[in-house]
Amino acid sequence: MQLISAAILGLVQGLTEFLPISSTAHLVLFPWAFGWDDPLLSSLTFDVALHMGTLVAVLIYFRNDWLRLISAFFRSVRTRSLAGTDERLVWLILAATLPAGVLGLMFEDYVETTLRSPAVIACTLAGVAVLMMLAERAATGERRPISGMTLPHALVIGFAQACALIPGVSRSGATITAGLWQGYTRDDAARFSFLLSTPVIAGACVFKLDDVLAGLPAGEGAAFAVGMLCSAVSGYMAIAFLINYLKRHPLNVFAYYRFALAAVILVLMAVK
Repeated sequence: MQLISAAILGLVQGLTEFLPISSTAHLVLFPWAFGWDDPLLSSLTFDVALHMGTLVAVLIYFRNDWLRLISAFFRSVRTRSLAGTDERLVWLILAATLPAGVLGLMFEDYVETTLRSPAVIACTLAGVAVLMMLAERAATGERRPISGMTLPHALVIGFAQACALIPGVSRSGATITAGLWQGYTRDDAARFSFLLSTPVIAGACVFKLDDVLAGLPAGEGAAFAVGMLCSAVSGYMAIAFLINYLKRHPLNVFAYYRFALAAVILVLMAVK
């Protein structure tokens, strides 16, 4: 049963990390709704293992982009120039990463202990769904590609990513919505969102690595491996699906899902 639960949570993490429906909300809600009380699956070490899976997914999917961006970073340092598109983009990603990094260090404990409640998640699911639909209504006229992104726009998207510390907001939901508000195409907003998520997920994994190594239970490696593998596979599939989907369709279906999930949470709260 533990391996099955680990696989389910891994699949859920991978899909919801990149689809704009909030991974934290689902990882909190699944054990709560189904009465899972396995301390291993609710531990920090297992949570980090799932995030390592999503990190693997985004690195593999965008491997060519990251090889190009890393090369552009060193080239910009050597030449002290941001003349090229990749040189500008990599520094915009680094700048946009700062809000989530700083605010995450400042408020992580508060978020983990105070805001991980079904009531908060229901409110944030519905609230961001409204913003997503409003962003779609505002997304008229000619849209700009991320090659023309400015520093103020990148910082706004970075602050939107920082808001995803609150359970139910969704990192991709917040950043894609912020990108749409500022006039970027849906698929380019999603691409920037996923590229922006990479250093944040990597930083969180590295920051918690000591806790993971210290808290890894002996003989429990199978559950961690299954969760991480399922997270990586489903995460890769979610990225590929969403980028292709947003080329032709709006975010509305995800907003409707968020409204429905918020309603289900409220019903379960009333029943429980």
